[in-house]
Amino acid sequence: MRFAYSLIFSLLAPFLWIRLYWKGIKAPAYRLRWQERFGFYSNPHNQDVIWFHAVSVGEAEALFPLIDSILNRHPSAKMLVTTTTPTGSARVKAVLNNRVDHVYLPYDIPYCVGRFMRHFKPKLAVIVETEIWPNLFSGCKQRNIPLFLINARLSEKSLRNYQKIGRFIQSVLSQITLIVCQTPEDADRFLVLGAAGEQVVNSGNIKFDRTLSQENQAKGNILKQELFSKFTIWLAASTHKGEEESLIKVFLNLKPLFPKLLLAIAPRHPERFAEVKNLCEKNNLKVTTRSSQLACEADTEIFLIDTMGELGVFYLVADVAFVGGSLVPIGGHNVLEAVTAGTPVIFGPYMANFRRIAQGLLERNAAIQCQDPAHIQSSVRLLLESPDENKRFTDNAKIFMEANRGALERIYQILKPSLD
Repeated sequence: MRFAYSLIFSLLAPFLWIRLYWKGIKAPAYRLRWQERFGFYSNPHNQDVIWFHAVSVGEAEALFPLIDSILNRHPSAKMLVTTTTPTGSARVKAVLNNRVDHVYLPYDIPYCVGRFMRHFKPKLAVIVETEIWPNLFSGCKQRNIPLFLINARLSEKSLRNYQKIGRFIQSVLSQITLIVCQTPEDADRFLVLGAAGEQVVNSGNIKFDRTLSQENQAKGNILKQELFSKFTIWLAASTHKGEEESLIKVFLNLKPLFPKLLLAIAPRHPERFAEVKNLCEKNNLKVTTRSSQLACEADTEIFLIDTMGELGVFYLVADVAFVGGSLVPIGGHNVLEAVTAGTPVIFGPYMANFRRIAQGLLERNAAIQCQDPAHIQSSVRLLLESPDENKRFTDNAKIFMEANRGALERIYQILKPSLD
């Protein structure tokens, strides 16, 4: 079946280039460095690398503490980090700078994978969360490269979809050295899918090991003083189409109660920055953009975060945060970044991608799940009006975080024999 998969993918290769060009209309970065996606590299790179793959920003953020830990203990290690999206690429470059090599992941076509493997000669492969690529995995197996899936998760929906091609997926999973899962439930699903018992372990979720950097804390203090000293900040983070309209209506209802309220909106995808700005202006709201580098004026109502890589800093200045992708059926985004910043967090009903984290926070009265915009309005009002409630939620969230730390060290110890 892998032959048929490879043949179809190979025949689609011209259309993959067209797809990149098409996506580049809204996000021009997709048209850059497209050669890397086909396994061509213009610059020399390190070989015998420890190779990490993180598909986009969220997975990259989870990976950074592990890379820091490895480089601190193995300073001579040569590392390569691949991503799939331009936003993930930009984040890797911003955080890791010249400490690692970085390229886009090649398409899962045999000749693209082969060029990638020959160019970098990885000695270890580490994939974050659940990226299953039959030819990449086969390439690792053929070259005796240990392959680890870390912070792995598998939803019930994904399990059902993979079971439709169960024998093929089982053969792909057999090429993985170890699947290191976030939860026992994830581990059970991988076993149901056909992974061998000795292949699957549970480490916990590495995202709980996130800590605040001194650099971000300093940036947060500066932002608060220079841009937001006169405002109460409600941050709407990682928003998607269909969410901003509802949040703006909630903001307009809250504004008479909180005259100093400022809604800071950080759209999930940069190609939507202009769209969201236009939406705000159509509602006769005064907008200041982050990219303008201008301070908010007294009558500013919306602060549009139209830059990448700064969300963690804005969580630090927010008085309350709504995490998007949860009011529309996207499945939610990582709420732990807000928790780490000590900001009370609310989210919508659609949290399938972070179900266990959301459930844990709710059970400990450490977050609020809102079913509709009216519920968001009452929740934001509660958290802004009551400092005691605000503190109770953030204190409970910190306790929840501390209770779930430790995956970072467990994963490092699992990888250590292959690092030496």
